[in-house]
Amino acid sequence: MAADRAQIMQHLRAAGIPLVSRPVMDFLVAHPDPVSMIKEMKSSGMNGLAITVDSLTRNPGRVIAPIAAPEPEQISMRNNMPDWKREDFPMDAIDAMIDIKVHYDITGNSITEGKMGDINDAFNDRLERLRKLIIANSNLPRRPMDIARLQAEKSRFQGRENIAVAIGLVNDPRHTKNGHLMFNIEDASGEISCLLMNRKGDDRIIEHAQIVEAGLMPDDVIGVSGTFSQNGDMFYVDDLHFPMQSSHDKKFAEQGVSVAFLSDIHVGSKTFLEAQWHKMIQWFNTDPLARTIKYLVLSGDCVDGVGIYPGQDKELSIKDLYGQYSRFAELLELLPEWVECIMLPGNHDAVRPAEPQPTLEPDIQQDFNTTTFVGNPCDFSLDGVRLLSYHGKSIDDFVAGLRTVTYRDPVEAMRQMLRRRHLAPQWGGKTPLSPEPEDGLVIREVPDIFVTGHVHGHACIDFRGTTLVCSSTWQDQTSYQRMLGFQPKPCMLTVVNLGTHKSISIPFA
Repeated sequence: MAADRAQIMQHLRAAGIPLVSRPVMDFLVAHPDPVSMIKEMKSSGMNGLAITVDSLTRNPGRVIAPIAAPEPEQISMRNNMPDWKREDFPMDAIDAMIDIKVHYDITGNSITEGKMGDINDAFNDRLERLRKLIIANSNLPRRPMDIARLQAEKSRFQGRENIAVAIGLVNDPRHTKNGHLMFNIEDASGEISCLLMNRKGDDRIIEHAQIVEAGLMPDDVIGVSGTFSQNGDMFYVDDLHFPMQSSHDKKFAEQGVSVAFLSDIHVGSKTFLEAQWHKMIQWFNTDPLARTIKYLVLSGDCVDGVGIYPGQDKELSIKDLYGQYSRFAELLELLPEWVECIMLPGNHDAVRPAEPQPTLEPDIQQDFNTTTFVGNPCDFSLDGVRLLSYHGKSIDDFVAGLRTVTYRDPVEAMRQMLRRRHLAPQWGGKTPLSPEPEDGLVIREVPDIFVTGHVHGHACIDFRGTTLVCSSTWQDQTSYQRMLGFQPKPCMLTVVNLGTHKSISIPFA
Protein backbone atom coordinates (compact mmCIF):
# COMPACT_ATOMS: atom_id res chain seq x y z
CA MET A 1 0.00 0.00 0.00
CA ALA A 2 2.84 2.42 0.88
CA ALA A 3 4.58 1.72 -2.42
CA ASP A 4 1.34 2.31 -4.30
CA ARG A 5 0.88 5.66 -2.60
CA ALA A 6 4.45 6.67 -3.38
CA GLN A 7 4.00 5.80 -7.06
CA ILE A 8 0.70 7.67 -7.22
CA MET A 9 2.32 10.69 -5.59
CA GLN A 10 5.02 10.65 -8.27
CA HIS A 11 2.40 10.63 -11.03
CA LEU A 12 0.49 13.45 -9.31
CA ARG A 13 3.62 15.62 -9.10
CA ALA A 14 4.39 14.91 -12.76
CA ALA A 15 0.86 16.04 -13.64
CA GLY A 16 1.31 19.28 -11.71
CA ILE A 17 -0.98 18.20 -8.87
CA PRO A 18 1.36 18.12 -5.87
CA LEU A 19 -1.28 17.91 -3.14
CA VAL A 20 -4.64 16.14 -2.80
CA SER A 21 -6.87 15.32 0.15
CA ARG A 22 -6.64 11.98 1.94
CA PRO A 23 -10.03 10.72 0.60
CA VAL A 24 -8.87 11.46 -2.97
CA MET A 25 -5.59 9.63 -2.34
CA ASP A 26 -7.48 6.64 -0.91
CA PHE A 27 -9.72 6.68 -3.98
CA LEU A 28 -6.73 6.65 -6.33
CA VAL A 29 -5.06 3.80 -4.40
CA ALA A 30 -8.19 1.69 -4.77
CA HIS A 31 -8.77 2.65 -8.41
CA PRO A 32 -7.92 -0.05 -11.02
CA ASP A 33 -6.16 2.47 -13.28
CA PRO A 34 -5.02 5.46 -11.20
CA VAL A 35 -2.58 6.69 -13.88
CA SER A 36 -5.39 7.21 -16.40
CA MET A 37 -7.49 8.90 -13.73
CA ILE A 38 -4.64 11.32 -12.95
CA LYS A 39 -4.28 12.11 -16.66
CA GLU A 40 -8.00 12.90 -16.82
CA MET A 41 -7.71 15.08 -13.73
CA LYS A 42 -4.92 17.04 -15.39
CA SER A 43 -6.76 17.42 -18.72
CA SER A 44 -9.88 18.63 -16.86
CA GLY A 45 -7.98 21.43 -15.16
CA MET A 46 -8.47 19.91 -11.69
CA ASN A 47 -5.84 20.78 -9.14
CA GLY A 48 -4.98 20.50 -5.47
CA LEU A 49 -7.29 20.19 -2.49
CA ALA A 50 -10.26 21.45 -4.57
CA ILE A 51 -10.54 17.94 -6.05
CA THR A 52 -13.15 15.77 -4.34
CA VAL A 53 -14.00 12.09 -4.65
CA ASP A 54 -17.52 13.06 -5.69
CA SER A 55 -16.22 15.12 -8.62
CA LEU A 56 -14.17 12.12 -9.77
CA THR A 57 -16.84 9.44 -9.38
CA ARG A 58 -19.91 11.23 -10.69
CA ASN A 59 -18.30 12.46 -13.90
CA PRO A 60 -14.64 11.45 -14.31
CA GLY A 61 -12.66 13.71 -16.53
CA ARG A 62 -15.19 16.52 -16.36
CA VAL A 63 -13.97 19.61 -18.22
CA ILE A 64 -14.94 22.80 -16.43
CA ALA A 65 -14.99 24.85 -19.63
CA PRO A 66 -14.44 22.85 -22.81
CA ILE A 67 -12.52 24.51 -25.61
CA ALA A 68 -14.90 25.84 -28.23
CA ALA A 69 -14.97 28.63 -30.73
CA PRO A 70 -16.88 31.68 -29.48
CA GLU A 71 -20.47 31.65 -30.66
CA PRO A 72 -21.66 34.87 -32.36
CA GLU A 73 -24.44 36.76 -30.62
CA GLN A 74 -27.68 36.63 -32.62
CA ILE A 75 -28.61 40.31 -32.66
CA SER A 76 -30.71 42.19 -35.22
CA MET A 77 -28.50 45.04 -36.47
CA ARG A 78 -29.23 48.43 -38.02
CA ASN A 79 -26.37 50.78 -38.89
CA ASN A 80 -23.96 48.41 -37.10
CA MET A 81 -26.02 48.61 -33.90
CA PRO A 82 -28.94 46.51 -32.58
CA ASP A 83 -32.38 47.44 -33.84
CA TRP A 84 -34.82 48.85 -31.27
CA LYS A 85 -38.23 50.47 -31.06
CA ARG A 86 -38.83 53.86 -29.52
CA GLU A 87 -41.97 52.65 -27.72
CA ASP A 88 -39.83 50.07 -25.87
CA PHE A 89 -37.44 52.79 -24.65
CA PRO A 90 -39.76 55.78 -24.49
CA MET A 91 -38.05 58.37 -22.30
CA ASP A 92 -34.78 60.28 -22.45
CA ALA A 93 -32.85 60.25 -19.18
CA ILE A 94 -31.45 63.77 -19.29
CA ASP A 95 -34.54 65.28 -17.64
CA ALA A 96 -35.31 62.37 -15.29
CA MET A 97 -34.77 62.58 -11.54
CA ILE A 98 -32.50 60.06 -9.77
CA ASP A 99 -34.55 57.65 -7.65
CA ILE A 100 -32.36 55.07 -5.85
CA LYS A 101 -33.61 53.36 -2.69
CA VAL A 102 -31.37 50.81 -0.94
CA HIS A 103 -33.25 48.04 0.88
CA TYR A 104 -30.28 45.94 2.06
CA ASP A 105 -26.55 46.62 2.19
CA ILE A 106 -24.10 45.18 4.74
CA THR A 107 -22.02 48.39 4.72
CA GLY A 108 -21.89 49.73 8.28
CA ASN A 109 -24.02 46.85 9.55
CA SER A 110 -21.47 44.05 9.92
CA ILE A 111 -21.19 43.10 13.60
CA THR A 112 -19.84 39.55 13.51
CA GLU A 113 -16.81 38.54 15.57
CA GLY A 114 -16.39 35.27 13.69
CA LYS A 115 -17.12 33.14 16.74
CA MET A 116 -18.98 29.83 16.77
CA GLY A 117 -22.01 31.59 18.22
CA ASP A 118 -22.08 33.94 15.22
CA ILE A 119 -22.01 30.96 12.84
CA ASN A 120 -24.88 29.32 14.71
CA ASP A 121 -26.86 32.58 14.64
CA ALA A 122 -26.32 32.94 10.89
CA PHE A 123 -27.56 29.43 10.14
CA ASN A 124 -30.50 29.75 12.55
CA ASP A 125 -31.50 33.02 10.87
CA ARG A 126 -31.22 31.43 7.42
CA LEU A 127 -33.27 28.42 8.48
CA GLU A 128 -36.00 30.53 10.07
CA ARG A 129 -36.32 32.95 7.12
CA LEU A 130 -36.37 30.24 4.47
CA ARG A 131 -38.66 28.02 6.54
CA LYS A 132 -41.28 30.77 6.47
CA LEU A 133 -40.87 31.16 2.71
CA ILE A 134 -41.24 27.41 2.12
CA ILE A 135 -44.45 27.33 4.18
CA ALA A 136 -45.81 30.40 2.38
CA ASN A 137 -44.82 29.46 -1.19
CA SER A 138 -44.92 25.65 -1.32
CA ASN A 139 -47.95 23.40 -1.41
CA LEU A 140 -47.04 21.40 1.69
CA PRO A 141 -49.32 18.41 2.38
CA ARG A 142 -49.32 19.27 6.10
CA ARG A 143 -47.60 21.54 8.61
CA PRO A 144 -43.90 20.69 9.10
CA MET A 145 -42.75 19.11 12.35
CA ASP A 146 -39.45 19.35 14.24
CA ILE A 147 -37.15 16.52 13.24
CA ALA A 148 -36.77 15.30 16.83
CA ARG A 149 -40.54 14.92 17.11
CA LEU A 150 -40.68 13.11 13.76
CA GLN A 151 -38.08 10.63 14.95
CA ALA A 152 -39.93 10.09 18.22
CA GLU A 153 -43.17 9.40 16.32
CA LYS A 154 -41.70 7.73 13.21
CA SER A 155 -43.99 4.69 13.59
CA ARG A 156 -46.92 6.98 12.71
CA PHE A 157 -45.30 7.82 9.37
CA GLN A 158 -44.55 4.38 7.96
CA GLY A 159 -46.44 3.27 4.90
CA ARG A 160 -48.31 5.47 2.45
CA GLU A 161 -51.21 6.59 4.61
CA ASN A 162 -49.64 9.32 6.74
CA ILE A 163 -47.19 11.79 5.16
CA ALA A 164 -44.58 13.55 7.31
CA VAL A 165 -43.06 16.98 6.50
CA ALA A 166 -39.79 18.46 7.72
CA ILE A 167 -37.78 21.56 6.84
CA GLY A 168 -34.07 21.84 7.44
CA LEU A 169 -30.50 22.26 6.21
CA VAL A 170 -29.05 19.78 3.74
CA ASN A 171 -25.94 17.88 4.82
CA ASP A 172 -23.74 15.52 2.81
CA PRO A 173 -25.70 15.33 -0.48
CA ARG A 174 -24.47 12.42 -2.62
CA HIS A 175 -25.52 10.09 -5.41
CA THR A 176 -25.72 6.32 -4.99
CA LYS A 177 -24.43 3.81 -7.51
CA ASN A 178 -28.02 3.38 -8.73
CA GLY A 179 -28.36 7.12 -9.36
CA HIS A 180 -30.55 7.88 -6.34
CA LEU A 181 -29.97 11.07 -4.35
CA MET A 182 -29.14 10.68 -0.65
CA PHE A 183 -28.76 13.50 1.84
CA ASN A 184 -29.30 14.36 5.49
CA ILE A 185 -31.62 17.13 6.64
CA GLU A 186 -31.06 18.91 9.93
CA ASP A 187 -32.83 21.45 12.10
CA ALA A 188 -32.10 22.68 15.63
CA SER A 189 -33.69 19.55 17.14
CA GLY A 190 -32.12 16.71 15.14
CA GLU A 191 -31.18 15.11 11.83
CA ILE A 192 -32.63 12.43 9.52
CA SER A 193 -31.29 10.57 6.49
CA CYS A 194 -33.28 11.05 3.29
CA LEU A 195 -33.50 9.24 -0.04
CA LEU A 196 -34.93 10.66 -3.28
CA MET A 197 -35.37 7.81 -5.73
CA ASN A 198 -34.22 7.97 -9.34
CA ARG A 199 -37.46 6.59 -10.70
CA LYS A 200 -37.90 5.18 -14.20
CA GLY A 201 -40.79 4.71 -16.60
CA ASP A 202 -44.30 5.59 -15.44
CA ASP A 203 -43.06 6.30 -11.90
CA ARG A 204 -40.74 9.05 -13.13
CA ILE A 205 -41.60 12.60 -12.03
CA ILE A 206 -39.88 15.23 -14.17
CA GLU A 207 -39.26 17.72 -11.35
CA HIS A 208 -37.75 15.00 -9.17
CA ALA A 209 -35.64 13.67 -12.04
CA GLN A 210 -34.22 17.16 -12.59
CA ILE A 211 -33.27 17.47 -8.93
CA VAL A 212 -31.76 13.98 -8.88
CA GLU A 213 -29.76 14.85 -11.99
CA ALA A 214 -28.52 18.18 -10.64
CA GLY A 215 -28.06 17.22 -6.98
CA LEU A 216 -28.37 19.48 -3.96
CA MET A 217 -26.00 22.04 -2.46
CA PRO A 218 -24.64 21.54 1.05
CA ASP A 219 -26.45 23.85 3.48
CA ASP A 220 -29.48 24.29 1.21
CA VAL A 221 -32.68 24.88 3.14
CA ILE A 222 -35.47 22.71 1.73
CA GLY A 223 -38.64 20.98 2.78
CA VAL A 224 -39.20 17.24 2.40
CA SER A 225 -42.41 15.27 2.57
CA GLY A 226 -42.61 11.49 2.65
CA THR A 227 -42.53 8.45 4.94
CA PHE A 228 -40.07 6.45 7.01
CA SER A 229 -38.75 3.01 6.12
CA GLN A 230 -40.00 0.02 8.09
CA ASN A 231 -37.03 0.09 10.46
CA GLY A 232 -37.18 3.88 10.68
CA ASP A 233 -33.58 4.58 9.64
CA MET A 234 -34.39 6.18 6.27
CA PHE A 235 -36.86 8.86 5.17
CA TYR A 236 -38.22 8.19 1.68
CA VAL A 237 -38.86 11.54 -0.02
CA ASP A 238 -42.07 11.82 -2.01
CA ASP A 239 -41.64 15.52 -2.74
CA LEU A 240 -39.14 18.35 -2.28
CA HIS A 241 -40.18 21.91 -1.44
CA PHE A 242 -38.11 25.02 -2.28
CA PRO A 243 -38.64 28.58 -1.00
CA MET A 244 -39.38 30.20 -4.36
CA GLN A 245 -42.94 30.86 -5.49
CA SER A 246 -44.04 29.73 -8.93
CA SER A 247 -44.11 33.20 -10.52
CA HIS A 248 -43.36 36.85 -9.88
CA ASP A 249 -45.22 39.96 -11.00
CA LYS A 250 -42.81 42.64 -12.19
CA LYS A 251 -43.13 46.25 -11.13
CA PHE A 252 -43.00 48.87 -13.88
CA ALA A 253 -41.52 52.33 -13.39
CA GLU A 254 -43.69 55.36 -14.13
CA GLN A 255 -40.87 57.09 -15.97
CA GLY A 256 -39.53 54.95 -18.80
CA VAL A 257 -35.79 55.45 -18.41
CA SER A 258 -33.32 52.58 -18.79
CA VAL A 259 -30.64 50.87 -16.73
CA ALA A 260 -27.47 49.39 -18.25
CA PHE A 261 -25.29 46.64 -16.80
CA LEU A 262 -21.55 45.94 -16.85
CA SER A 263 -19.22 43.91 -14.66
CA ASP A 264 -15.60 42.78 -14.44
CA ILE A 265 -13.98 45.76 -16.16
CA HIS A 266 -10.58 44.79 -14.68
CA VAL A 267 -8.90 48.15 -15.21
CA GLY A 268 -5.19 47.74 -14.50
CA SER A 269 -4.92 44.41 -16.30
CA LYS A 270 -2.99 44.17 -19.56
CA THR A 271 -6.07 42.46 -21.00
CA PHE A 272 -8.43 45.37 -20.22
CA LEU A 273 -10.10 46.28 -23.54
CA GLU A 274 -9.62 50.05 -23.44
CA ALA A 275 -10.22 50.68 -27.15
CA GLN A 276 -13.63 49.01 -26.88
CA TRP A 277 -14.38 51.10 -23.78
CA HIS A 278 -13.83 54.32 -25.75
CA LYS A 279 -16.02 52.92 -28.54
CA MET A 280 -18.79 52.52 -25.96
CA ILE A 281 -18.20 56.05 -24.65
CA GLN A 282 -18.63 57.42 -28.16
CA TRP A 283 -21.90 55.50 -28.44
CA PHE A 284 -23.09 56.86 -25.09
CA ASN A 285 -22.53 60.42 -26.31
CA THR A 286 -24.06 60.08 -29.78
CA ASP A 287 -26.72 57.33 -29.95
CA PRO A 288 -30.43 58.03 -29.28
CA LEU A 289 -30.84 54.77 -27.33
CA ALA A 290 -28.01 55.80 -24.99
CA ARG A 291 -29.96 58.94 -24.11
CA THR A 292 -32.56 56.73 -22.37
CA ILE A 293 -29.97 55.25 -19.94
CA LYS A 294 -30.22 56.90 -16.52
CA TYR A 295 -28.39 54.26 -14.46
CA LEU A 296 -25.29 52.11 -15.02
CA VAL A 297 -24.89 49.18 -12.60
CA LEU A 298 -21.29 47.96 -12.19
CA SER A 299 -21.40 44.55 -10.49
CA GLY A 300 -17.87 44.22 -9.13
CA ASP A 301 -14.25 43.69 -10.21
CA CYS A 302 -14.06 47.11 -11.82
CA VAL A 303 -10.28 46.92 -11.26
CA ASP A 304 -7.97 43.92 -11.46
CA GLY A 305 -6.57 44.46 -7.96
CA VAL A 306 -3.11 43.62 -6.64
CA GLY A 307 -1.97 40.32 -5.10
CA ILE A 308 -5.21 38.52 -5.94
CA TYR A 309 -3.39 35.43 -7.29
CA PRO A 310 0.27 34.32 -7.60
CA GLY A 311 2.16 36.01 -10.41
CA GLN A 312 -0.56 38.61 -11.03
CA ASP A 313 2.00 41.45 -11.15
CA LYS A 314 3.25 40.11 -14.50
CA GLU A 315 -0.21 40.64 -16.01
CA LEU A 316 -0.78 44.18 -14.70
CA SER A 317 -0.40 47.39 -16.67
CA ILE A 318 -1.07 49.44 -13.48
CA LYS A 319 0.64 47.85 -10.49
CA ASP A 320 -0.67 50.31 -7.88
CA LEU A 321 -4.14 49.55 -6.48
CA TYR A 322 -5.09 53.20 -5.95
CA GLY A 323 -3.78 53.96 -9.42
CA GLN A 324 -6.18 51.38 -10.84
CA TYR A 325 -9.18 52.99 -9.13
CA SER A 326 -8.06 56.48 -10.18
CA ARG A 327 -7.81 55.35 -13.79
CA PHE A 328 -11.25 53.76 -13.64
CA ALA A 329 -12.67 56.99 -12.21
CA GLU A 330 -11.20 58.83 -15.19
CA LEU A 331 -12.86 56.37 -17.57
CA LEU A 332 -16.24 56.83 -15.89
CA GLU A 333 -15.88 60.61 -16.20
CA LEU A 334 -16.17 60.15 -19.97
CA LEU A 335 -19.81 59.05 -19.60
CA PRO A 336 -22.56 61.64 -20.24
CA GLU A 337 -23.55 63.71 -17.23
CA TRP A 338 -27.05 62.25 -17.08
CA VAL A 339 -25.75 58.74 -16.24
CA GLU A 340 -25.65 57.78 -12.54
CA CYS A 341 -23.39 54.80 -11.70
CA ILE A 342 -24.13 52.24 -8.98
CA MET A 343 -20.91 50.41 -8.09
CA LEU A 344 -20.41 47.36 -5.87
CA PRO A 345 -17.26 45.34 -5.11
CA GLY A 346 -16.20 41.87 -6.22
CA ASN A 347 -13.49 39.41 -5.30
CA HIS A 348 -10.77 41.51 -7.03
CA ASP A 349 -11.67 44.69 -5.15
CA ALA A 350 -10.11 46.29 -2.08
CA VAL A 351 -12.61 44.95 0.46
CA ARG A 352 -12.78 41.87 2.66
CA PRO A 353 -13.23 38.66 0.64
CA ALA A 354 -15.96 37.32 2.95
CA GLU A 355 -19.52 37.90 1.72
CA PRO A 356 -21.57 39.95 2.18
CA GLN A 357 -18.93 42.57 1.35
CA PRO A 358 -19.10 46.22 2.46
CA THR A 359 -18.58 48.95 -0.08
CA LEU A 360 -15.24 50.52 -1.02
CA GLU A 361 -13.45 52.77 1.46
CA PRO A 362 -13.91 56.58 1.35
CA ASP A 363 -10.26 57.00 0.25
CA ILE A 364 -11.18 55.17 -2.95
CA GLN A 365 -14.62 56.74 -3.38
CA GLN A 366 -13.27 60.29 -3.36
CA ASP A 367 -11.97 59.97 -6.93
CA PHE A 368 -15.45 59.24 -8.33
CA ASN A 369 -18.27 61.60 -9.26
CA THR A 370 -21.95 60.74 -9.96
CA THR A 371 -21.42 57.30 -8.42
CA THR A 372 -23.44 55.58 -5.69
CA PHE A 373 -21.32 53.03 -3.79
CA VAL A 374 -23.00 49.95 -2.30
CA GLY A 375 -21.97 46.60 -0.87
CA ASN A 376 -22.08 43.15 -2.43
CA PRO A 377 -24.79 41.97 -2.67
CA CYS A 378 -27.14 44.94 -2.72
CA ASP A 379 -30.94 44.90 -2.83
CA PHE A 380 -32.20 48.26 -4.12
CA SER A 381 -34.87 49.93 -6.22
CA LEU A 382 -34.51 52.20 -9.25
CA ASP A 383 -37.65 54.25 -9.87
CA GLY A 384 -39.61 51.65 -7.88
CA VAL A 385 -38.28 48.64 -9.83
CA ARG A 386 -36.54 46.18 -7.48
CA LEU A 387 -33.03 45.03 -8.40
CA LEU A 388 -30.72 42.52 -6.76
CA SER A 389 -27.10 42.98 -7.78
CA TYR A 390 -24.54 40.35 -6.77
CA HIS A 391 -21.03 39.95 -8.09
CA GLY A 392 -21.50 36.19 -8.36
CA LYS A 393 -18.51 34.52 -6.68
CA SER A 394 -20.72 31.65 -5.50
CA ILE A 395 -21.29 30.60 -9.12
CA ASP A 396 -17.99 28.73 -8.62
CA ASP A 397 -19.67 26.66 -5.88
CA PHE A 398 -22.77 26.00 -7.97
CA VAL A 399 -20.60 24.78 -10.86
CA ALA A 400 -18.71 22.46 -8.52
CA GLY A 401 -21.81 21.31 -6.62
CA LEU A 402 -24.57 20.89 -9.22
CA ARG A 403 -24.22 18.78 -12.33
CA THR A 404 -26.45 21.02 -14.43
CA VAL A 405 -24.50 24.25 -13.85
CA THR A 406 -21.50 25.12 -16.02
CA TYR A 407 -19.43 28.22 -16.69
CA ARG A 408 -20.78 28.19 -20.23
CA ASP A 409 -24.32 28.63 -18.83
CA PRO A 410 -23.99 30.71 -15.64
CA VAL A 411 -27.63 31.76 -15.84
CA GLU A 412 -28.55 28.29 -14.57
CA ALA A 413 -26.69 29.15 -11.35
CA MET A 414 -28.82 32.29 -11.07
CA ARG A 415 -31.99 30.22 -11.50
CA GLN A 416 -30.82 27.90 -8.74
CA MET A 417 -30.14 30.88 -6.44
CA LEU A 418 -33.69 32.13 -6.94
CA ARG A 419 -35.16 28.66 -6.37
CA ARG A 420 -33.28 28.48 -3.08
CA ARG A 421 -33.81 32.17 -2.26
CA HIS A 422 -30.15 32.23 -1.31
CA LEU A 423 -27.08 33.55 -3.12
CA ALA A 424 -24.40 31.35 -1.57
CA PRO A 425 -25.75 28.43 0.48
CA GLN A 426 -22.55 26.40 0.89
CA TRP A 427 -20.39 27.09 3.93
CA GLY A 428 -16.71 26.22 3.52
CA GLY A 429 -16.74 26.10 -0.27
CA LYS A 430 -15.04 28.39 -2.78
CA THR A 431 -16.94 31.44 -1.52
CA PRO A 432 -15.80 32.83 1.85
CA LEU A 433 -18.79 33.81 3.98
CA SER A 434 -19.11 36.19 6.92
CA PRO A 435 -21.32 34.74 9.70
CA GLU A 436 -23.57 37.72 10.39
CA PRO A 437 -26.42 37.38 12.94
CA GLU A 438 -28.78 38.03 10.02
CA ASP A 439 -27.84 36.04 6.93
CA GLY A 440 -27.25 38.79 4.36
CA LEU A 441 -27.28 36.37 1.43
CA VAL A 442 -30.92 35.32 1.83
CA ILE A 443 -32.99 36.75 -1.03
CA ARG A 444 -35.58 38.53 1.08
CA GLU A 445 -37.76 39.77 -1.81
CA VAL A 446 -37.88 38.34 -5.33
CA PRO A 447 -36.30 41.02 -7.55
CA ASP A 448 -37.71 42.35 -10.79
CA ILE A 449 -34.16 42.29 -12.18
CA PHE A 450 -31.40 40.01 -10.88
CA VAL A 451 -27.87 40.74 -12.09
CA THR A 452 -24.53 38.99 -11.56
CA GLY A 453 -21.06 39.03 -13.14
CA HIS A 454 -17.83 37.25 -12.20
CA VAL A 455 -17.79 34.55 -14.89
CA HIS A 456 -17.20 36.88 -17.88
CA GLY A 457 -20.21 35.54 -19.77
CA HIS A 458 -23.26 37.33 -21.08
CA ALA A 459 -26.99 36.62 -21.00
CA CYS A 460 -30.33 38.37 -20.53
CA ILE A 461 -33.40 36.14 -20.11
CA ASP A 462 -36.65 35.94 -18.14
CA PHE A 463 -37.19 33.38 -15.38
CA ARG A 464 -40.57 33.17 -13.67
CA GLY A 465 -41.13 36.91 -14.03
CA THR A 466 -37.61 38.04 -13.08
CA THR A 467 -35.19 39.39 -15.68
CA LEU A 468 -31.83 37.63 -15.24
CA VAL A 469 -28.79 39.57 -16.44
CA CYS A 470 -25.34 38.03 -16.56
CA SER A 471 -23.24 41.15 -17.07
CA SER A 472 -20.51 41.10 -19.68
CA THR A 473 -16.84 41.73 -18.96
CA TRP A 474 -14.52 44.34 -20.44
CA GLN A 475 -11.49 42.05 -20.23
CA ASP A 476 -10.05 39.88 -22.98
CA GLN A 477 -9.24 36.21 -22.43
CA THR A 478 -6.70 35.82 -19.62
CA SER A 479 -3.88 33.29 -19.51
CA TYR A 480 -5.78 31.29 -16.87
CA GLN A 481 -8.92 31.22 -19.00
CA ARG A 482 -6.84 30.16 -22.00
CA MET A 483 -5.41 27.29 -19.97
CA LEU A 484 -8.96 26.15 -19.14
CA GLY A 485 -10.15 26.67 -22.69
CA PHE A 486 -12.71 29.24 -21.50
CA GLN A 487 -13.82 31.85 -24.03
CA PRO A 488 -15.32 35.00 -22.42
CA LYS A 489 -18.04 37.12 -24.03
CA PRO A 490 -16.63 40.64 -23.61
CA CYS A 491 -17.90 44.12 -24.35
CA MET A 492 -21.67 43.52 -24.34
CA LEU A 493 -23.69 46.33 -22.76
CA THR A 494 -27.08 45.06 -21.53
CA VAL A 495 -29.83 47.69 -21.42
CA VAL A 496 -33.22 47.16 -19.73
CA ASN A 497 -35.98 49.75 -19.75
CA LEU A 498 -37.56 50.22 -16.32
CA GLY A 499 -40.93 51.28 -17.71
CA THR A 500 -41.43 48.47 -20.24
CA HIS A 501 -38.86 45.84 -19.16
CA LYS A 502 -37.76 45.50 -22.77
CA SER A 503 -34.09 44.61 -23.07
CA ILE A 504 -31.36 44.90 -25.67
CA SER A 505 -27.66 44.02 -25.84
CA ILE A 506 -25.15 46.30 -27.53
CA PRO A 507 -21.88 44.71 -28.79
CA PHE A 508 -18.70 46.78 -28.74
CA ALA A 509 -16.08 44.07 -29.37
